[in-house]
Amino acid sequence: MRLPLFISRRYFFSKKKKNFINIIAIISMLVVAIGTAALIIVLSVFNGMEDLLRSIYGQFDTAVQVMPAQGKSFQYTDDLKFKINSIDGVMGITEVIEDNALLKYNNSEMVVKIKGLSEDFIEQGRMKNAIKHGEFALQDGKRPLAIVGRGIQFNLGISLRNEFTFMEFYYPKNVKPGSLNPSKYYSHAIISPGGVFALEQHYDDNYVFVPITFAEKLLDYQGKRTALEISIDSPESTARIQEALQASLGSDYIVRNADQQHEDLYKILKIEKLFVFIVFSLIVAIASINIFFSLSMLVTEKKADISLLFAMGATRSMIRKIFLTEGAIIAFIGSGCGLILGFSIAWLQESFGIISMGVESAVMQAYPIKIIASDFVYTSISIILITFLAGVQPSLRAASQSQFLRIK
Repeated sequence: MRLPLFISRRYFFSKKKKNFINIIAIISMLVVAIGTAALIIVLSVFNGMEDLLRSIYGQFDTAVQVMPAQGKSFQYTDDLKFKINSIDGVMGITEVIEDNALLKYNNSEMVVKIKGLSEDFIEQGRMKNAIKHGEFALQDGKRPLAIVGRGIQFNLGISLRNEFTFMEFYYPKNVKPGSLNPSKYYSHAIISPGGVFALEQHYDDNYVFVPITFAEKLLDYQGKRTALEISIDSPESTARIQEALQASLGSDYIVRNADQQHEDLYKILKIEKLFVFIVFSLIVAIASINIFFSLSMLVTEKKADISLLFAMGATRSMIRKIFLTEGAIIAFIGSGCGLILGFSIAWLQESFGIISMGVESAVMQAYPIKIIASDFVYTSISIILITFLAGVQPSLRAASQSQFLRIK
Protein backbone atom coordinates (compact mmCIF):
# COMPACT_ATOMS: atom_id res chain seq x y z
CA MET A 1 0.00 0.00 0.00
CA ARG A 2 1.34 3.43 -0.90
CA LEU A 3 2.50 5.41 2.12
CA PRO A 4 0.38 8.61 1.56
CA LEU A 5 -2.79 6.53 1.28
CA PHE A 6 -1.89 4.48 4.35
CA ILE A 7 -1.28 7.59 6.49
CA SER A 8 -4.43 9.31 5.19
CA ARG A 9 -6.53 6.28 6.06
CA ARG A 10 -5.04 6.23 9.55
CA TYR A 11 -5.93 9.90 10.02
CA PHE A 12 -9.50 9.42 8.83
CA PHE A 13 -10.38 6.03 10.30
CA SER A 14 -8.47 6.30 13.56
CA LYS A 15 -10.50 4.84 16.46
CA LYS A 16 -8.21 6.06 19.20
CA LYS A 17 -9.27 9.65 19.02
CA LYS A 18 -12.44 11.31 17.73
CA ASN A 19 -11.95 15.06 17.93
CA PHE A 20 -13.60 18.11 16.41
CA ILE A 21 -11.67 17.71 13.15
CA ASN A 22 -13.05 14.20 12.63
CA ILE A 23 -16.59 15.46 13.28
CA ILE A 24 -16.18 18.21 10.63
CA ALA A 25 -14.81 15.64 8.16
CA ILE A 26 -17.82 13.36 8.75
CA ILE A 27 -20.21 16.29 8.34
CA SER A 28 -18.44 17.23 5.10
CA MET A 29 -18.82 13.68 3.85
CA LEU A 30 -22.55 13.66 4.71
CA VAL A 31 -23.13 17.01 2.98
CA VAL A 32 -21.36 15.77 -0.16
CA ALA A 33 -23.45 12.58 -0.08
CA ILE A 34 -26.74 14.47 0.31
CA GLY A 35 -25.81 16.97 -2.43
CA THR A 36 -24.79 14.18 -4.80
CA ALA A 37 -28.00 12.21 -4.13
CA ALA A 38 -30.16 15.31 -4.64
CA LEU A 39 -28.40 16.10 -7.91
CA ILE A 40 -28.92 12.56 -9.23
CA ILE A 41 -32.62 12.58 -8.27
CA VAL A 42 -33.33 16.00 -9.82
CA LEU A 43 -31.51 15.12 -13.05
CA SER A 44 -33.47 11.86 -13.23
CA VAL A 45 -36.73 13.79 -12.85
CA PHE A 46 -35.74 16.03 -15.78
CA ASN A 47 -34.93 12.91 -17.81
CA GLY A 48 -38.33 11.48 -16.91
CA MET A 49 -40.11 14.69 -17.91
CA GLU A 50 -38.34 14.74 -21.26
CA ASP A 51 -39.18 11.07 -21.83
CA LEU A 52 -42.82 11.71 -20.88
CA LEU A 53 -43.07 14.61 -23.35
CA ARG A 54 -41.60 12.45 -26.09
CA SER A 55 -44.15 9.72 -25.42
CA ILE A 56 -47.04 12.22 -25.42
CA TYR A 57 -45.95 14.10 -28.51
CA GLY A 58 -45.05 10.82 -30.21
CA GLN A 59 -48.77 10.03 -30.44
CA PHE A 60 -49.50 13.37 -32.11
CA ASP A 61 -46.35 13.99 -34.16
CA THR A 62 -44.94 11.84 -36.89
CA ALA A 63 -41.36 10.60 -37.17
CA VAL A 64 -40.60 12.87 -40.14
CA GLN A 65 -42.50 15.96 -41.29
CA VAL A 66 -42.21 17.88 -44.56
CA MET A 67 -43.17 21.57 -44.56
CA PRO A 68 -42.75 24.47 -47.02
CA ALA A 69 -39.63 26.58 -46.51
CA GLN A 70 -41.65 29.72 -47.35
CA GLY A 71 -45.33 30.43 -47.02
CA LYS A 72 -48.05 28.44 -45.32
CA SER A 73 -48.85 25.84 -47.97
CA PHE A 74 -47.49 24.13 -51.07
CA GLN A 75 -48.87 22.31 -54.09
CA TYR A 76 -49.02 18.56 -53.55
CA THR A 77 -48.14 17.02 -56.90
CA ASP A 78 -47.62 13.47 -58.16
CA ASP A 79 -43.94 14.27 -58.69
CA LEU A 80 -43.55 15.27 -55.03
CA LYS A 81 -45.37 12.15 -53.93
CA PHE A 82 -43.12 9.98 -56.13
CA LYS A 83 -39.93 11.56 -54.72
CA ILE A 84 -41.01 10.85 -51.16
CA ASN A 85 -42.16 7.28 -51.81
CA SER A 86 -38.92 6.50 -53.66
CA ILE A 87 -36.90 6.94 -50.46
CA ASP A 88 -36.04 3.59 -48.90
CA GLY A 89 -37.75 3.20 -45.52
CA VAL A 90 -40.77 5.44 -46.20
CA MET A 91 -43.94 3.51 -45.32
CA GLY A 92 -46.68 6.07 -45.93
CA ILE A 93 -47.64 9.72 -46.38
CA THR A 94 -50.34 11.50 -44.39
CA GLU A 95 -51.51 14.68 -46.09
CA VAL A 96 -52.21 17.57 -43.73
CA ILE A 97 -54.15 20.82 -44.01
CA GLU A 98 -54.00 22.86 -40.80
CA ASP A 99 -55.43 26.31 -40.14
CA ASN A 100 -57.48 28.30 -37.65
CA ALA A 101 -61.27 28.37 -37.96
CA LEU A 102 -64.29 29.41 -35.90
CA LEU A 103 -66.18 26.49 -34.37
CA LYS A 104 -69.79 26.96 -33.29
CA TYR A 105 -71.87 24.40 -31.39
CA ASN A 106 -75.34 25.29 -30.16
CA ASN A 107 -74.92 28.80 -28.76
CA SER A 108 -71.22 28.51 -27.93
CA GLU A 109 -68.28 29.27 -30.18
CA MET A 110 -64.48 29.41 -30.09
CA VAL A 111 -61.51 29.61 -32.44
CA VAL A 112 -59.83 26.22 -32.92
CA LYS A 113 -57.12 24.63 -35.03
CA ILE A 114 -58.74 22.46 -37.65
CA LYS A 115 -56.45 19.73 -38.91
CA GLY A 116 -57.48 17.89 -42.04
CA LEU A 117 -55.92 14.45 -42.38
CA SER A 118 -55.91 11.78 -45.05
CA GLU A 119 -56.93 8.21 -44.28
CA ASP A 120 -53.28 7.21 -43.70
CA PHE A 121 -53.58 8.86 -40.30
CA ILE A 122 -56.26 6.37 -39.20
CA GLU A 123 -54.33 3.44 -40.68
CA GLN A 124 -51.19 4.39 -38.72
CA GLY A 125 -53.21 4.47 -35.47
CA ARG A 126 -50.89 6.95 -33.76
CA MET A 127 -53.60 8.49 -31.56
CA LYS A 128 -55.80 5.46 -31.15
CA ASN A 129 -54.90 5.09 -27.47
CA ALA A 130 -55.74 8.76 -26.85
CA ILE A 131 -59.43 8.32 -27.78
CA LYS A 132 -61.55 8.58 -24.61
CA HIS A 133 -65.05 8.60 -26.10
CA GLY A 134 -66.49 7.59 -29.44
CA GLU A 135 -64.58 6.08 -32.33
CA PHE A 136 -61.15 6.60 -33.84
CA ALA A 137 -62.47 7.35 -37.31
CA LEU A 138 -62.83 10.27 -39.71
CA GLN A 139 -65.52 8.65 -41.83
CA ASP A 140 -68.71 6.75 -41.15
CA GLY A 141 -69.39 5.38 -44.59
CA LYS A 142 -69.58 8.53 -46.68
CA ARG A 143 -70.41 10.76 -43.71
CA PRO A 144 -67.41 12.77 -42.42
CA LEU A 145 -66.67 12.75 -38.69
CA ALA A 146 -64.59 14.99 -36.45
CA ILE A 147 -62.32 13.94 -33.58
CA VAL A 148 -62.44 16.67 -30.95
CA GLY A 149 -60.06 17.55 -28.13
CA ARG A 150 -61.49 17.00 -24.65
CA GLY A 151 -60.97 20.66 -23.70
CA ILE A 152 -63.01 21.81 -26.71
CA GLN A 153 -65.72 19.30 -25.84
CA PHE A 154 -65.98 20.68 -22.30
CA ASN A 155 -65.90 24.32 -23.39
CA LEU A 156 -68.63 23.95 -26.02
CA GLY A 157 -70.65 21.16 -24.42
CA ILE A 158 -70.29 18.84 -27.41
CA SER A 159 -72.29 15.62 -27.10
CA LEU A 160 -71.53 12.54 -29.20
CA ARG A 161 -75.03 11.19 -28.54
CA ASN A 162 -76.86 14.20 -29.95
CA GLU A 163 -77.24 13.30 -33.63
CA PHE A 164 -79.31 16.40 -34.42
CA THR A 165 -76.76 19.06 -33.45
CA PHE A 166 -73.73 19.55 -35.69
CA MET A 167 -70.40 21.28 -35.32
CA GLU A 168 -70.38 24.36 -37.55
CA PHE A 169 -67.10 25.72 -38.94
CA TYR A 170 -66.60 29.22 -40.35
CA TYR A 171 -63.53 30.36 -42.27
CA PRO A 172 -62.98 33.86 -43.73
CA LYS A 173 -62.73 34.21 -47.49
CA ASN A 174 -60.37 36.48 -49.35
CA VAL A 175 -62.97 38.63 -51.14
CA LYS A 176 -63.18 42.25 -52.16
CA PRO A 177 -65.14 44.55 -49.85
CA GLY A 178 -68.47 45.98 -50.90
CA SER A 179 -70.54 42.83 -51.19
CA LEU A 180 -74.01 43.06 -49.66
CA ASN A 181 -74.20 39.30 -49.06
CA PRO A 182 -72.48 38.47 -45.72
CA SER A 183 -72.20 34.78 -46.62
CA LYS A 184 -69.62 35.65 -49.28
CA TYR A 185 -67.17 36.73 -46.59
CA TYR A 186 -66.78 33.28 -45.10
CA SER A 187 -66.95 29.57 -45.85
CA HIS A 188 -69.33 27.43 -43.84
CA ALA A 189 -69.47 23.67 -43.29
CA ILE A 190 -71.01 21.29 -40.79
CA ILE A 191 -69.76 17.97 -39.45
CA SER A 192 -70.76 15.47 -36.76
CA PRO A 193 -68.49 14.76 -33.77
CA GLY A 194 -67.39 11.13 -33.83
CA GLY A 195 -64.77 10.91 -31.08
CA VAL A 196 -63.03 12.75 -28.27
CA PHE A 197 -59.30 12.53 -27.56
CA ALA A 198 -57.30 13.46 -24.47
CA LEU A 199 -53.59 13.82 -25.01
CA GLU A 200 -52.13 17.03 -23.56
CA GLN A 201 -53.78 20.32 -22.61
CA HIS A 202 -52.37 22.29 -25.55
CA TYR A 203 -53.81 19.80 -28.02
CA ASP A 204 -56.98 19.05 -26.07
CA ASP A 205 -57.95 22.74 -25.93
CA ASN A 206 -57.15 23.60 -29.55
CA TYR A 207 -57.32 20.77 -32.07
CA VAL A 208 -60.13 19.23 -34.10
CA PHE A 209 -59.26 16.47 -36.59
CA VAL A 210 -61.38 16.22 -39.73
CA PRO A 211 -61.11 14.42 -43.11
CA ILE A 212 -58.81 16.21 -45.50
CA THR A 213 -61.54 16.57 -48.12
CA PHE A 214 -63.68 18.44 -45.58
CA ALA A 215 -60.79 20.77 -44.63
CA GLU A 216 -59.81 21.29 -48.27
CA LYS A 217 -63.29 22.47 -49.16
CA LEU A 218 -63.85 24.61 -46.04
CA LEU A 219 -60.43 26.30 -46.12
CA ASP A 220 -60.24 26.53 -49.94
CA TYR A 221 -56.92 24.65 -50.16
CA GLN A 222 -57.57 23.09 -53.56
CA GLY A 223 -54.63 20.81 -54.28
CA LYS A 224 -52.53 22.43 -51.54
CA ARG A 225 -51.22 21.04 -48.27
CA THR A 226 -49.63 22.69 -45.22
CA ALA A 227 -47.52 19.63 -44.30
CA LEU A 228 -46.86 16.00 -45.05
CA GLU A 229 -46.36 13.51 -42.21
CA ILE A 230 -44.09 10.63 -43.19
CA SER A 231 -44.27 7.24 -41.48
CA ILE A 232 -41.07 5.18 -41.58
CA ASP A 233 -40.09 1.56 -41.10
CA SER A 234 -38.06 2.00 -37.89
CA PRO A 235 -36.95 4.81 -35.55
CA GLU A 236 -33.29 3.91 -36.18
CA SER A 237 -33.58 5.02 -39.81
CA THR A 238 -34.99 8.47 -38.99
CA ALA A 239 -31.74 10.38 -39.56
CA ARG A 240 -30.99 8.62 -42.84
CA ILE A 241 -34.51 9.13 -44.23
CA GLN A 242 -34.58 12.76 -43.11
CA GLU A 243 -31.27 13.45 -44.85
CA ALA A 244 -32.36 11.62 -48.02
CA LEU A 245 -35.69 13.49 -48.15
CA GLN A 246 -34.02 16.87 -47.71
CA ALA A 247 -31.55 16.10 -50.50
CA SER A 248 -34.34 14.89 -52.81
CA LEU A 249 -36.85 17.68 -52.17
CA GLY A 250 -34.36 20.54 -52.11
CA SER A 251 -34.38 23.90 -50.38
CA ASP A 252 -38.07 24.59 -51.10
CA TYR A 253 -39.01 22.25 -48.25
CA ILE A 254 -38.01 21.75 -44.63
CA VAL A 255 -37.72 18.17 -43.37
CA ARG A 256 -37.93 17.85 -39.58
CA ASN A 257 -37.74 14.88 -37.22
CA ALA A 258 -39.89 14.47 -34.11
CA ASP A 259 -37.49 16.36 -31.82
CA GLN A 260 -37.16 19.27 -34.23
CA GLN A 261 -40.94 19.68 -34.32
CA HIS A 262 -40.68 20.73 -30.63
CA GLU A 263 -37.11 21.99 -30.75
CA ASP A 264 -37.69 25.02 -28.52
CA LEU A 265 -39.34 22.97 -25.79
CA TYR A 266 -36.58 20.35 -25.64
CA LYS A 267 -33.95 23.09 -25.75
CA ILE A 268 -35.56 24.79 -22.74
CA LEU A 269 -35.59 21.48 -20.85
CA LYS A 270 -31.90 20.94 -21.54
CA ILE A 271 -31.06 24.50 -20.44
CA GLU A 272 -33.06 24.04 -17.23
CA LYS A 273 -31.29 20.74 -16.58
CA LEU A 274 -27.92 22.43 -17.11
CA PHE A 275 -28.76 25.25 -14.71
CA VAL A 276 -29.98 22.77 -12.09
CA PHE A 277 -26.72 20.87 -12.46
CA ILE A 278 -24.72 24.09 -12.01
CA VAL A 279 -26.78 25.25 -9.00
CA PHE A 280 -26.49 21.93 -7.17
CA SER A 281 -22.78 21.79 -7.99
CA LEU A 282 -22.38 25.24 -6.44
CA ILE A 283 -24.24 24.03 -3.34
CA VAL A 284 -21.81 21.12 -3.05
CA ALA A 285 -18.93 23.57 -3.63
CA ILE A 286 -20.13 25.70 -0.71
CA ALA A 287 -20.47 22.57 1.40
CA SER A 288 -16.91 21.64 0.44
CA ILE A 289 -15.68 24.61 2.48
CA ASN A 290 -16.04 22.21 5.41
CA ILE A 291 -13.47 19.97 3.74
CA PHE A 292 -11.14 22.95 3.41
CA PHE A 293 -11.49 23.83 7.09
CA SER A 294 -11.15 20.24 8.30
CA LEU A 295 -7.97 19.70 6.28
CA SER A 296 -6.58 23.08 7.35
CA MET A 297 -7.11 22.21 11.00
CA LEU A 298 -5.70 18.75 10.40
CA VAL A 299 -2.53 20.29 8.99
CA THR A 300 -2.23 22.49 12.09
CA GLU A 301 -2.85 19.54 14.41
CA LYS A 302 -0.36 17.27 12.64
CA LYS A 303 2.63 19.60 12.73
CA ALA A 304 4.51 17.12 14.87
CA ASP A 305 3.71 14.28 12.46
CA ILE A 306 4.84 16.39 9.50
CA SER A 307 8.12 17.15 11.27
CA LEU A 308 8.63 13.48 12.07
CA LEU A 309 7.86 12.40 8.50
CA PHE A 310 10.25 15.00 7.15
CA ALA A 311 12.98 13.82 9.56
CA MET A 312 12.42 10.28 8.26
CA GLY A 313 13.03 11.44 4.69
CA ALA A 314 9.56 12.37 3.43
CA THR A 315 9.52 14.84 0.53
CA ARG A 316 7.25 17.85 -0.02
CA SER A 317 5.41 15.86 -2.69
CA MET A 318 4.67 13.05 -0.24
CA ILE A 319 3.40 15.46 2.43
CA ARG A 320 1.17 17.13 -0.13
CA LYS A 321 -0.19 13.78 -1.33
CA ILE A 322 -1.10 12.72 2.22
CA PHE A 323 -3.50 15.61 2.73
CA LEU A 324 -4.80 15.52 -0.85
CA THR A 325 -5.58 11.83 -0.32
CA GLU A 326 -7.36 12.73 2.93
CA GLY A 327 -9.64 15.08 0.99
CA ALA A 328 -10.08 12.46 -1.74
CA ILE A 329 -11.24 9.90 0.84
CA ILE A 330 -13.95 12.31 2.02
CA ALA A 331 -14.91 13.05 -1.61
CA PHE A 332 -15.05 9.42 -2.76
CA ILE A 333 -16.93 8.12 0.27
CA GLY A 334 -19.38 11.05 0.21
CA SER A 335 -20.00 10.98 -3.53
CA GLY A 336 -20.13 7.16 -3.58
CA CYS A 337 -22.75 7.04 -0.82
CA GLY A 338 -24.65 9.87 -2.55
CA LEU A 339 -24.65 8.04 -5.88
CA ILE A 340 -25.95 4.86 -4.26
CA LEU A 341 -28.60 6.76 -2.30
CA GLY A 342 -29.68 8.80 -5.34
CA PHE A 343 -29.84 5.70 -7.54
CA SER A 344 -31.85 3.80 -4.92
CA ILE A 345 -34.46 6.56 -4.54
CA ALA A 346 -34.70 7.10 -8.30
CA TRP A 347 -35.03 3.34 -8.93
CA LEU A 348 -37.76 2.97 -6.30
CA GLN A 349 -39.69 5.89 -7.83
CA GLU A 350 -39.24 4.56 -11.36
CA SER A 351 -40.25 1.02 -10.41
CA PHE A 352 -43.03 1.62 -7.87
CA GLY A 353 -44.10 5.28 -8.27
CA ILE A 354 -43.88 6.03 -4.55
CA ILE A 355 -44.40 9.80 -4.90
CA SER A 356 -47.59 10.63 -6.78
CA MET A 357 -48.38 13.76 -8.76
CA GLY A 358 -51.31 14.50 -6.43
CA VAL A 359 -53.64 15.32 -9.35
CA GLU A 360 -56.29 12.85 -10.42
CA SER A 361 -56.42 14.11 -14.01
CA ALA A 362 -52.63 14.05 -14.47
CA VAL A 363 -51.13 12.25 -17.46
CA MET A 364 -49.13 10.10 -15.03
CA GLN A 365 -50.06 9.25 -11.48
CA ALA A 366 -46.44 9.27 -10.26
CA TYR A 367 -43.57 11.66 -10.90
CA PRO A 368 -41.70 10.48 -14.02
CA ILE A 369 -38.14 9.29 -13.45
CA LYS A 370 -35.54 8.03 -15.88
CA ILE A 371 -32.04 6.96 -14.83
CA ILE A 372 -29.27 7.77 -17.32
CA ALA A 373 -25.69 6.55 -16.82
CA SER A 374 -24.16 9.79 -18.15
CA ASP A 375 -25.71 11.72 -15.23
CA PHE A 376 -23.76 9.56 -12.79
CA VAL A 377 -20.53 10.10 -14.73
CA TYR A 378 -20.86 13.90 -14.93
CA THR A 379 -22.01 14.16 -11.32
CA SER A 380 -19.09 12.06 -10.07
CA ILE A 381 -16.56 14.09 -12.05
CA SER A 382 -18.07 17.37 -10.84
CA ILE A 383 -18.21 16.39 -7.15
CA ILE A 384 -14.73 14.85 -7.08
CA LEU A 385 -13.24 17.87 -8.88
CA ILE A 386 -14.91 20.31 -6.47
CA THR A 387 -13.81 18.45 -3.37
CA PHE A 388 -10.32 17.96 -4.79
CA LEU A 389 -9.94 21.72 -5.28
CA ALA A 390 -11.10 22.24 -1.70
CA GLY A 391 -8.14 20.17 -0.47
CA VAL A 392 -5.46 21.73 -2.67
CA GLN A 393 -4.67 24.77 -0.51
CA PRO A 394 -4.34 22.86 2.82
CA SER A 395 -2.10 20.25 1.18
CA LEU A 396 0.11 22.99 -0.29
CA ARG A 397 0.31 24.62 3.14
CA ALA A 398 1.37 21.31 4.65
CA ALA A 399 4.06 20.93 1.98
CA SER A 400 5.32 24.48 2.51
CA GLN A 401 5.35 23.81 6.25
CA SER A 402 7.68 20.88 5.66
CA GLN A 403 9.90 23.17 3.60
CA PHE A 404 9.97 25.68 6.49
CA LEU A 405 11.00 22.92 8.87
CA ARG A 406 13.85 21.91 6.57
CA ILE A 407 15.13 25.49 6.37
CA LYS A 408 14.88 25.80 10.13
